[in-house]
Amino acid sequence: MSIRSVRSVRSIRTGARGAATAVVAAVVLGAFLVGCSDAGTSQGPGGDVPYVAPSANAAAASKAADEAVAAQDAKDEASAEAEAAEAAEAARNMPEAVRDAFAGLQATLNDNCTPGSSNCAYFLGRVHDELVRLDKAMKADDQGPGHFREPIAEIAALRKTLNGDLSTDNLEKHRSELIGTRDRVNTWMQGHPEDYR
Repeated sequence: MSIRSVRSVRSIRTGARGAATAVVAAVVLGAFLVGCSDAGTSQGPGGDVPYVAPSANAAAASKAADEAVAAQDAKDEASAEAEAAEAAEAARNMPEAVRDAFAGLQATLNDNCTPGSSNCAYFLGRVHDELVRLDKAMKADDQGPGHFREPIAEIAALRKTLNGDLSTDNLEKHRSELIGTRDRVNTWMQGHPEDYR
């Protein structure tokens, strides 16, 4: 036999082996597929695979969608509340007009208290708060704090006297300074009606 013949026989044998291997693989795969298709029952897949009704899948999808919408709504609501809180805080920190702050101080002019009485803590605290509001408004006014130099100096002197102690005892101790500052600021403002009318 020639070398060519030997090579041809080998080539045929190699091809036959490859074809035989492919046929065996196809038969095994076919048997596997037939076995899988036989695992079905009238209620769905075989007993080793849990059966899930299509309505259960739809309910789960619907529940997930509802939860996603609820989560987004909660997020939107929280965001809106945060924005509203920011706006309210900005409004609280924005100084009011001098005339509005002065109106608050004027509302205390006819009031007074006897030291030790039940309403004295409220009254003196209110006078102090109204002076602080007016001070803030005057410093932020378009005319500048220089225009309100005298009342701002009166309020600064009171602040120094109180030394940050706003307790009822300290306010009562400095009752005359509080009321005196209120009255002097009122007198100055009455002499400058263009600032509050």
